[in-house]
Amino acid sequence: MLTERQALIVWLHSLKPAKSLRKYGNIHYVSKKMKYAVLYCNHAEAPELAEKLAGFSFVKKVDFSEKPFLKVDYENSRPDKAKEYDYKIGV
Repeated sequence: MLTERQALIVWLHSLKPAKSLRKYGNIHYVSKKMKYAVLYCNHAEAPELAEKLAGFSFVKKVDFSEKPFLKVDYENSRPDKAKEYDYKIGV
């Protein structure tokens, strides 16, 4: 059974303590230029974990990823007629 995952975007003042975030979830990405880390955790534990992380002195703010809430089933998703003919020419 798959567990629901939630991404937390953790904005940091400094990148030095970014390694200490490993004990709270899986770090997917760390941006050195913009100083943020993407941390994956269980969906049920995300709000409590966000509050806990926001309390640390090296954290500016914590944002939730909107990916689990986006609709990915598109209506009327038909291929474009012009592109359809381009693929048939080479065959």
